[in-house]
Amino acid sequence: MQFLHNGRVNLRQLRTFVLVAEAGGFARAVSRLHLSQPAASRQIEALQDDLGVKLFERVGRRIRLTSDGEDLLRRSRTVLADAEALEQRARALKGGRAGILRVGATPQAIENMLADFLKHYRRGHPDVDVRLVEEGGARLQARLAQGDVHLAIMGTGDARFAERVLYPMHVFAVVPKGHRLSRKVALDVTELADSRLMVGTGFASRVWFEAACQLAHVKPQIVLESAAPHTMIALVRAGYGIAVLPSPASIPADAVRAIPVVHRGASIGRWSVIAWDPQRYLPRYAEDFVDELAARCAKTYPGRALTRRLPRAARVLPPHTPAPR
Repeated sequence: MQFLHNGRVNLRQLRTFVLVAEAGGFARAVSRLHLSQPAASRQIEALQDDLGVKLFERVGRRIRLTSDGEDLLRRSRTVLADAEALEQRARALKGGRAGILRVGATPQAIENMLADFLKHYRRGHPDVDVRLVEEGGARLQARLAQGDVHLAIMGTGDARFAERVLYPMHVFAVVPKGHRLSRKVALDVTELADSRLMVGTGFASRVWFEAACQLAHVKPQIVLESAAPHTMIALVRAGYGIAVLPSPASIPADAVRAIPVVHRGASIGRWSVIAWDPQRYLPRYAEDFVDELAARCAKTYPGRALTRRLPRAARVLPPHTPAPR
């Protein structure tokens, strides 16, 4: 630690100065310092030389603080408190209990899962500063690969990353109640060929949907691209078109109906995972975040009510689970 004067200030000397000042003399302070009186005197002399000011003056057989000493006593206490806080923080960091954790996720995952989860996580990990990075599902892999985030909640399937399974996601068509398709249990992509469709900007579910359309030789009629599911749902209510959305989106059950979209009866979806780059260091508190989020998703997750109503043949199989023959 450097002062702007002419020397280096030693924290041990500062502690000696504070204890001697608080004890009112060397004789009372040496037992707390675990130093001899001459050694304590030498430390005070060295500190005075480094600072270039006199800290104590003698009054008879006693010493008392000078006006400069009184001013520096208050500042020395602040410096020592900051130094102790720094040491404690370093120990917490070394032990994996504190630090910054950057988590990338879609707006839907943040709104419908992380907002509630973080309340519980922060109670158990008050020294972890979780910083959310909002991104479309189609771009989260790039953010993770670039090191912009430590963890990303995204669709499975990128072999570059290690991952932990969270919950299934499926593509749904949101139609107005009373629409000619609203009574369907599931919709094949071919049944949407003549419909006005609204799709998400940067949504991974849009990529899955368009891949299914390509396989079915269907060219979707897209009339709106939006990053806001609420906007598309409002337009569905107004009869503007059909919204193609992922199951984690908040889809109300008032004036609209969500119907799973399939291709030849098969699922159009992926499992959501929390992923990380195994080539980069992952702190202990990040591992705890993964474990606790996975445990929570085993009980509840965004879009659970929708995906549980899927026809059995259209359900998304967990990663690494062989397809039934």
